Amino acid sequence: MAMSTILLPGEAVPVDQLPRSKKGTLTLGPGLRHIPPSTILSTTAGALNVDHKKSALWLEHANGRYQPAAGDLVIAQVHHGGAESYSCSLTAYTPYASLGQLAFEGASKKTRPQLKAGDLVYARVCKASKWDDTEIECFNSATGKAEGMGPLKGGMLFNISPLFARRLMIGTDKEGRSKGGVVVLEEMGEKVKFEVAVGRNGRVWVDSGSVRETLAVGRLLVQADEQGLDVEAQRKAVKKALKDV
Repeated sequence: MAMSTILLPGEAVPVDQLPRSKKGTLTLGPGLRHIPPSTILSTTAGALNVDHKKSALWLEHANGRYQPAAGDLVIAQVHHGGAESYSCSLTAYTPYASLGQLAFEGASKKTRPQLKAGDLVYARVCKASKWDDTEIECFNSATGKAEGMGPLKGGMLFNISPLFARRLMIGTDKEGRSKGGVVVLEEMGEKVKFEVAVGRNGRVWVDSGSVRETLAVGRLLVQADEQGLDVEAQRKAVKKALKDV
C-alpha cells in the first residue's frame, strides 16, 4: 500500500508529488502556501493529498474540520424542515446544509420522503462555497438515479475523523487490498453481514440488523481511527471482537 506523504510545518512539497497540469496551473488547498517562484510550503502538519485530474493538492490531518466540497458523499442529519427544503447538519457547530424537498429519485410533492428532525440521509454535496449555503441532494441530478443515496433507516451512526473517512472511501486495488490501509470492513464482512455508508464529513452509518454486531463494527472503526491501528493490529482487533458477537 502506498502511504501518504506526511509534512510538518515549514516543509516543502516534494517536486515529484506535484500534479502535472497541461495549463501549468495548480490549485492549493488548506495547509499549503506558494513561495515564489516555485516553492510550496506546508503551514501545518498533515498528510499530503493530490488530485491529478484537477491539478489540486492540500493537507489533511486527523483533527481537521471537514470543509464541504462539491461531489463529496456525506451523511447528514435533518435538523428541521421548511416549505421548500430541509436544514441538515453535516458537522457540529457549522452552518446547516440545505436539502431540497424534491432532491430525491423520482420525488414529487406526493411521493417525496417525509423526514423529521434526527433522521439521517446519505447525500452528495452539489454546491459548496465560502459565501453561500452548502446544498446537498440525495440523487444524481445528471441521471435522476439515487445511486445508493437517500434516507438511512435503522442502524447506528459513529463519528470518525474526516481523514479516516477518506481512507475508508479510497477503495481497493486490483488484488482487493484496501488502498487506505483500513481492513476492518473486509475482515468483519467475512463473518458478519451488514450495510455501511461512509460520509466524507467524518460519519459512518452501520446496520447489521443486530445491535451487538452493529456496535462491534462501529466500535472497531472508531478504535482503528483513534488508535491509528495498522493493518495487522486491525486484524487482531477484529478477531477479538468476533469472539463476542
